[in-house]
Amino acid sequence: MQKPPKRNLMLLSTACFGMLVLTLLASQSSAAEQTQTLRVLCYNIHYGQGTDGKYDVARLAKVIKQTKPDLVALQEVDVGVKRSGRVHEAQRLAELTGLAVRFGPTQHYEGGLFGNAVLTRLPILDVMIQPLPYTESTPQLVTYPRGAIIVTVRGQNGKPLRFISTHFQHNLPKDRIEEAKAINRHFTLDSDIPTILAGDMNATPDAEPIQILLKQWTNAIDEAATPTAPSTKPRSRIDYIFYRPAADFEVIETKVIDEPLASDHRPVFAILKWKQK
Repeated sequence: MQKPPKRNLMLLSTACFGMLVLTLLASQSSAAEQTQTLRVLCYNIHYGQGTDGKYDVARLAKVIKQTKPDLVALQEVDVGVKRSGRVHEAQRLAELTGLAVRFGPTQHYEGGLFGNAVLTRLPILDVMIQPLPYTESTPQLVTYPRGAIIVTVRGQNGKPLRFISTHFQHNLPKDRIEEAKAINRHFTLDSDIPTILAGDMNATPDAEPIQILLKQWTNAIDEAATPTAPSTKPRSRIDYIFYRPAADFEVIETKVIDEPLASDHRPVFAILKWKQK
């Protein structure tokens, strides 16, 4: 059998080496540019009570499932509370949607707990509950303790993503301002973990609490700033999805869902492209 000339072998080796280098570079480029699409929902569920006065967790679950979410921030969630039939609403919503749940109580109420929750289909790495500033309730002015639940999940390439559900004070503007400052202080000053913040801020886009948040966060809001409350005839945009750092995300879609019955708020939905470096 005739052996190929050495020159041909050298050319073949050089070509193979070149192809290997190109393959490695393409692989590295692909890894560097990996992205993940996230379907995010923010929903104040009014402790399960719809605008028809009925407590119906299954109805809320149907609204949530229709968006096929990866991450859901819930506010006004009852667990074992008398008014809502002692139902563990967080766990029931998890069962009905097929998502994992974590509950972040902010207060005791009617023999149970009341607060925020997160639903997710992503693997959960860590959970934390962060109290927020608020003014104590008095006989003259009823207020509620405020807080945030922070769930860290794992992305497709193993990178962590932080997801926060929160609810600002409903009737004291100064509390909302302090709560916005606290969110910035706790979740932006000492961490570069990509983070999505969602909640009922009880403040319109031009209000000071939102302007404070915008110093550190990007608002995934539609151009019209479609109102979310009250759900039957919405007048005010008070429910939001924010993210940071801005360079790590791209908004593919954002909207308010036309759902007037299941809660006194309409849900906010966004599709974000998360650029995992």
